[in-house]
Amino acid sequence: MNTEFPATDLVILAGGQARRMNGVNKLLQQFDDQIQLSKICQRFKPEVQQLWVNSHRDNSIYKRIEPNIQCYADDQTGFLGPLMGMKSAWSHVQSDYVLFVPCDVTYIPAQVLSRLHRTIQKNSQASAVYVTINGDALYPFCLLKRASLAVLEQQIAANRLSLRDCFKQLHAQTVAFQKQSLFCHSINSMDELQQYQQMKAFRQIFISN
Repeated sequence: MNTEFPATDLVILAGGQARRMNGVNKLLQQFDDQIQLSKICQRFKPEVQQLWVNSHRDNSIYKRIEPNIQCYADDQTGFLGPLMGMKSAWSHVQSDYVLFVPCDVTYIPAQVLSRLHRTIQKNSQASAVYVTINGDALYPFCLLKRASLAVLEQQIAANRLSLRDCFKQLHAQTVAFQKQSLFCHSINSMDELQQYQQMKAFRQIFISN
């Protein structure tokens, strides 16, 4: 485990219905050379205390792939989105910081966790910091302090489920990354997945020639 920053757990957010993916579990899909679960876990395993999946299905499959992973479902049923997955995490994790990563992310920047920690430490009011890639806000790709829980609970109780609005109340900071020739930073539909894989194949052909 990395000692450069405070103890942090990783939570992969995979609690949605994946309606635009025809119900397919995105975390078990292979966007690149590895399935998403393996790609995300292997990237962060050396840096975090514990690996978690926020999901309502396929827990036994996750554990076959990553034996040390822990799983939890949303505190409330109804698929209320990533805000509920984040709020529910604090009933399970031991660390006072959680790195949340969306299950459909295609690009994981280098040193992302250390940069998120450095940014949140610089602002004592901030209880959240999130990633932007090529100017696009990836609110579910974020680092939260345990102190964020009260605001998460208030927003959910009021049925205000927007991460953007919630993060404003948490005085959220941002960490910006750039990635040339990135077709999309996350996959939201089967069409996007097909286009993403086609673009990757074209680039590989172009590079090899």
